[in-house]
Amino acid sequence: MSKVRELVEAAALRGIFALPRPARRLIAGRPIRLDGQELALDAQLLLKLQKLSGQEQLSAPTPELAREGMRRATRLLTTSPVNGVVAADRTIPTENGELPARLYRPRELTTTSPLLVFFHGGGWVIGDLNSHDDVCRFLAKHAGIRVLSVGYRLAPEFRFPAALDDSLAAYRYAVDNAAELGTSRDSIAVGGDSAGGNLATSVALHATRSELADPVFQLLIYPTADGTTRRRSRELFGNGFLLTDADMTWFIDHYQPEVELRADPRLSVLLAEDLSGLPPAYVATAGFDPLRDEGEEYAQRLADSGVPVISRRFEDLIHGFINARQVAPRFQEALFEIVGALRAGLSLRKS
Repeated sequence: MSKVRELVEAAALRGIFALPRPARRLIAGRPIRLDGQELALDAQLLLKLQKLSGQEQLSAPTPELAREGMRRATRLLTTSPVNGVVAADRTIPTENGELPARLYRPRELTTTSPLLVFFHGGGWVIGDLNSHDDVCRFLAKHAGIRVLSVGYRLAPEFRFPAALDDSLAAYRYAVDNAAELGTSRDSIAVGGDSAGGNLATSVALHATRSELADPVFQLLIYPTADGTTRRRSRELFGNGFLLTDADMTWFIDHYQPEVELRADPRLSVLLAEDLSGLPPAYVATAGFDPLRDEGEEYAQRLADSGVPVISRRFEDLIHGFINARQVAPRFQEALFEIVGALRAGLSLRKS
């Protein structure tokens, strides 16, 4: 019965977004303008519908309830898989056990290609391979590359630095097994969204300071960069824009409950003393996102350290927009732009 209900809700959601613009504006309400930005109608309508459904934030009384909430949202938002993409589940052996992973490639891609090792978002507490399956399929197809999505261990069952340890192990696995994965050691990039963006750039930083082969590119989508400081965007957008101030506290409390240890640069990459030598990066932020300012400050730190970086603010969007690209055109437009940046960044890699 719950499955039928979800199908009905998903159809209703798409029906509302298919209404004429005046009708969608009527449902969404008056335009929201804040900090010199106007929220996209698609984003405002999605937020309004979430409010009406009673799901206004990502956290919950327990981690499992929050995880189920994300699983349910995924089922509502992504109803049809990207065509022309082959996906294969696999496991990655590590010192702490096997990690679930999923390798994607465009069906027509039979030769070697760059590989993006992707870490999903979810505050290190929620999210999994399925929550970002649509995103990874989209990136693989439209960037014309392979994508290896990694299911790292989640907090609070496994606290910091477990997720990072797993991410490093997965990146090392990709480097050591490049040929079997359809790529080469000098064609591997890292990427992720939110907490996954944090893990991706932490992996890149570790690789440049160790014997590991450096990633050729970083794709950082509204990344978490500092667990120690409340910035202006967190005050401005901490309520009513999907990711809330309370969510952020809930996530970090589960991942690293010891406040004095949150300045560890493996977690708060913005606080690393030296960021020089990191791979070129594309840092996407959303205008109505509590994480906006720390992501943009991290991009500036990279630039100041001599790292080639493009910092792109999607000023009319909210945190999590890449997961809603099937629902409304504005989200997909933004994801297409991100794909373009990924293609461009990979085309500049060393031969």
